[in-house]
Amino acid sequence: MPITIDTTRFGELEIETEAVIEFPTGLIGLGGSRYALLANDETSAIVWLQSLEDPSLALPVTNPGRFFTDYYVELSDAEATRIGITDPDLADVYVTVRATEMLEDCTANLRAPILISRGRGHQVINESEFAPMRAPLFPGTREKATAA
Repeated sequence: MPITIDTTRFGELEIETEAVIEFPTGLIGLGGSRYALLANDETSAIVWLQSLEDPSLALPVTNPGRFFTDYYVELSDAEATRIGITDPDLADVYVTVRATEMLEDCTANLRAPILISRGRGHQVINESEFAPMRAPLFPGTREKATAA
């Protein structure tokens, strides 16, 4: 049975129950534990993680592989056991996006990815030393803008 929510950003939405993602430990710094991914279409680079409990809360997220081809998630054994995902390659990986008015200032948080597997989501700390909190999504755009 679908869930109907009235969001402040997207209006009234009908979410199929199998699309609901449960975050048993929540998301860092945010309330609520039930979310859904929203996209204009399957090819959208940026999608929204919409709270089903707070109609005003929607986070832009992306699959980091679309922007960072060498990105990987490294978890400690204790963290992998805690969330029940022993191989991050078996989960869908998203990172939050800091969107700004200026394209060159948009960044992704590679340090705290969101792993989704079998209807459950977990935000974790990436142990990789190559996972900054503010990785530029469009490197080189600042140089192009100043050269014009």
